[in-house]
Amino acid sequence: MPPTNPARRRALTDAAITLLASSGVHGLTHRAVEKEADLPPGTASNYFRDRETLLVAAAGRVVELHLADTGRATDLAAGQPATLADLLTESLLTAATTLRDRYLAIFELQLEAVRRPALAAALAGLSGMAARITAGQHDKLGHPVPRERIPTLIALYEGALFGLVTAPNVDRDAVQSLVRAILDGCGHATVL
Repeated sequence: MPPTNPARRRALTDAAITLLASSGVHGLTHRAVEKEADLPPGTASNYFRDRETLLVAAAGRVVELHLADTGRATDLAAGQPATLADLLTESLLTAATTLRDRYLAIFELQLEAVRRPALAAALAGLSGMAARITAGQHDKLGHPVPRERIPTLIALYEGALFGLVTAPNVDRDAVQSLVRAILDGCGHATVL
């Protein structure tokens, strides 16, 4: 049974996320995670018996962090009048700059999940969660988004996010241009 020190487990999974962003999935080893977390050799293998378990734990931590950030963003946005374009712009800009490493890690994990069913299961909640949260946020904020268009909105958003996160530079004008294209592609030109 793995040790139950939650702070140490978080340190290891946070280090794994950092490594996924900087070195990719192939740079993720128990030893590299220990070094990144500044913990003694053998610590990571005490918590995560093999590489797949470490990847699944990193995915779980990414989902946990994503849920926390989404909740905070919803609370902040609820107090401010904003258009859907403004909300999407801020969301993409934050994801591509402040949270860039996390999203690079998510993309690494998603690609690896194609070949690892346990990892795919750990990440499955992200897409379902995205649809529920998007619908809920838009309802709460009074933005009329027909339910049948939410999957298209999310797919276009995720494509834009990938492009922005992997780009060498990101600026607000480029993000706003992408948001206009996303909303036009979803037939939401009137929401701008």
